[in-house]
Amino acid sequence: MNYKVKIKKPILQITLVYFFDEKFVIFIAMLINTIKKFILFLICTVVFMSCKKDLDNPLKIFLTSEIPSNTPIPFKQDLVPTDKLIHKGMFSPDLQEYYYTVSDKKFEKFDVYMIEKSNGKWSEPKKAFFNSSYSEHGMSFSPDGNTLYFSSTRPTFIDGVPTTWHIWKSEKMNGKWTSPVFVDIPNLKHKLVSHPTCTNSGTLYFHASDLDYSNMHVYRSRNISNVFQEAEKISINPKTGACTPFVSPNENYLIFASLGNQLDLMISFSNENGKWLPPKKLNDTINDFGQGNPYITPDNKFLFYTTNKPQEENWCIKWANLESVLKNN
Repeated sequence: MNYKVKIKKPILQITLVYFFDEKFVIFIAMLINTIKKFILFLICTVVFMSCKKDLDNPLKIFLTSEIPSNTPIPFKQDLVPTDKLIHKGMFSPDLQEYYYTVSDKKFEKFDVYMIEKSNGKWSEPKKAFFNSSYSEHGMSFSPDGNTLYFSSTRPTFIDGVPTTWHIWKSEKMNGKWTSPVFVDIPNLKHKLVSHPTCTNSGTLYFHASDLDYSNMHVYRSRNISNVFQEAEKISINPKTGACTPFVSPNENYLIFASLGNQLDLMISFSNENGKWLPPKKLNDTINDFGQGNPYITPDNKFLFYTTNKPQEENWCIKWANLESVLKNN
């Protein structure tokens, strides 16, 4: 069978007539279809690579104009009212939300606020879903983002449990956060317990002290069948005490603030047996005057922490690239 195809050039008014075999016409049709698919694949690849480039770009991730090297710089200091102090800043695991704690300058009331990404910008601050008329602080997500732990002075209504800081948690169910519940650490009910941080296995690290804030050290409590066990004091605590721990999800490093003349950020790495090695002080560009509340982003690159230099007008959240420290140990 022959097919007659006419191609007209309007200027020359020449009609060309070609006679093609049926198999050849089918081949051409298949070739055209393949080319269309290849072009679509190229378009999708370009779009994907463009999106991936945005995801790998810290400027896009953190929606900020400057990314720090190993020298710390402030992070969104505009969030802090002039009559308040900022104490901690951290992100949700997907980096879509940023939570931070502020208090009055007499440390009488602590509130947690959050901002979230919307159309390539950070939203206006609003109080976090778990914030209450009591004080809230020391928040931390589980690595999978489905549980949020925090410290609160809200009453437990449990006999023998004093009114002070305790750990609470809220879980995400069907896309919604549940009402917070008290986290019972059996042997520390009579203590001040604060600043929880969670591992992949569900173990909680936190600091605990007497009710007058003395004898403050870092502890951990293992989660077995959704029940937290009696806490054990971490062996690397300095004699002067330690507070505000952050542990990596797989427990290969632990960062905390050592107590003394000033708060210094220390880091300890675990060996192949899971034992914590003697801690080391982070560099002097970070430890220049009173640091606490460390937090590491999920990609193990950036350290966020609070500092309160006397020459600066207010307390400040700063961040620095700590990737080389975390990779080389």
